[in-house]
Amino acid sequence: MHFSRLFKSSLHCVPSPDGTLIATLSTGSISIRSIETLETIHTAKLPAKLGPANALLWSPSSRRILACFADQIHVFSALEPGYHAVVRNPASPNFKPTFVQFGASDDEVLMFSSFGLKFSIFDLAASRTTEINNPKFHQAASASRGIALRPGSAHLAILTRVAGKDIVSIHHPATRGTQRSWHPDTADAQGLVWTPDGRWLLMWESAAQGHKILFYTPDGHLFKTWAGPASFEAEERHFDLGPGVKLCQVSQDGARIAVCDHTRNVCVLETKPATATMRLEHPAAIIPKDTVQIWQEHIGTAQSGSPHTFVKATQSVSAPGRTSGGSVEPKAGRTLAVFDASSSLLATTLEDWPSTTWIWDIESSELRAVLVFHGSISALTWHPTHRELLMVACEGEKHDGLVFVWDPLSDGPKVVDFAGQLPDAKIFGKPKASWIDWSGESAVLLLGDTKHCLMASLAESEDSGAPWQDAQRNDLTMTTGKDETQLDAALLDEFDEDLSTLDMSEVDDTFSFKRV
Repeated sequence: MHFSRLFKSSLHCVPSPDGTLIATLSTGSISIRSIETLETIHTAKLPAKLGPANALLWSPSSRRILACFADQIHVFSALEPGYHAVVRNPASPNFKPTFVQFGASDDEVLMFSSFGLKFSIFDLAASRTTEINNPKFHQAASASRGIALRPGSAHLAILTRVAGKDIVSIHHPATRGTQRSWHPDTADAQGLVWTPDGRWLLMWESAAQGHKILFYTPDGHLFKTWAGPASFEAEERHFDLGPGVKLCQVSQDGARIAVCDHTRNVCVLETKPATATMRLEHPAAIIPKDTVQIWQEHIGTAQSGSPHTFVKATQSVSAPGRTSGGSVEPKAGRTLAVFDASSSLLATTLEDWPSTTWIWDIESSELRAVLVFHGSISALTWHPTHRELLMVACEGEKHDGLVFVWDPLSDGPKVVDFAGQLPDAKIFGKPKASWIDWSGESAVLLLGDTKHCLMASLAESEDSGAPWQDAQRNDLTMTTGKDETQLDAALLDEFDEDLSTLDMSEVDDTFSFKRV
């Protein structure tokens, strides 16, 4: 493992989907940096007095970058000056955006307003806005569960709620007009998602309504309803009366669906027949076997040189439960379930055991590894293209500036201590870590805080193909504090596509059928 040199970061610093660029939002500008040269190749100038940014996002093609503020959204070309689109929030100043993302193309931006009043679709190419009232979810943590873009065709499905009833609508990929709408058989739907092949639109019911996942065809016809596991043990005879679906995760190949409820089991459904084919039971006591490796984190002292190490268990281990300090109520853990890039492994974390990660072999329905940490797990992230490569992040001061990387062939999780690479080994703000999906053979991480960033290659040596291996050794950004590529400000103003002149009184009402 080896690291790149440091470069400037901020609260918003994100890698592009194609793994070639890194965008950093600072006061007054957005800088685009190449991961190969580590130099800034383009700078986009922002207007003055915009206030704090809510988000910095890449378009699906990695050709454009979006910065969202309270009353404006700015979209720039990521590679060269000349394109600048401005979207004025029609509901400002009282209703700020709560969630923004690119749509199916670089020319489409999706936005949710405060209090869930409306969902807006901005077509940057046609200078057209389509608004949909009453989206069911609008908060940043839940809004993505209420919309889904169909792979391939780019049809948009959205979940709304009017007069206490759920409504699903399918919108045309070009005009975003309503093609189909219906009331699903749900009391309180909690989300919808397309399968990767676009064959099914899945919806799941609130956990309070029991186990229920609906399988719809792309034209809105109900194909099948999954109502929970078919068979139960004697002590679970009232299982069907308990809380239902808590989390629904589709595999990368779309063949399987992992369903978590409020028990210590995870059901895995086959997508085509829409039936449960396996039930992964998380045991309270884990027994090491030839096919099951158990790794426990050990925290030593700084003087030992390796404060965080992993020890392979040789006897039965109990997963630690939720802990509390004195009279403080234990903090609730997170339930996570994530498939790897090959869809052959599933990593899970349960609320009852928040510091333990379970890794399952889906083909054999067997447990392959258990990783036990000293802190609650905050994120499980498989590499987007490298199979069987998992990154784990934990909460707590002892884990600031640390991430852990596991693969089946490693001798326990690797500790990536990026805090030690920062000036004075000090973290500023919230640390962040993400995969960079570049085209090379070695896996690369983007790590840092709100002041500095760096990349880490998991290759064994520097000659194994890190993207920055041929980069220049002098970094003017770090030595002088200035941007190394100061582009002519006049070039940045050549093209300013301002969409603020759109007449919002003529916005398409795609839900006109509600007036009937």
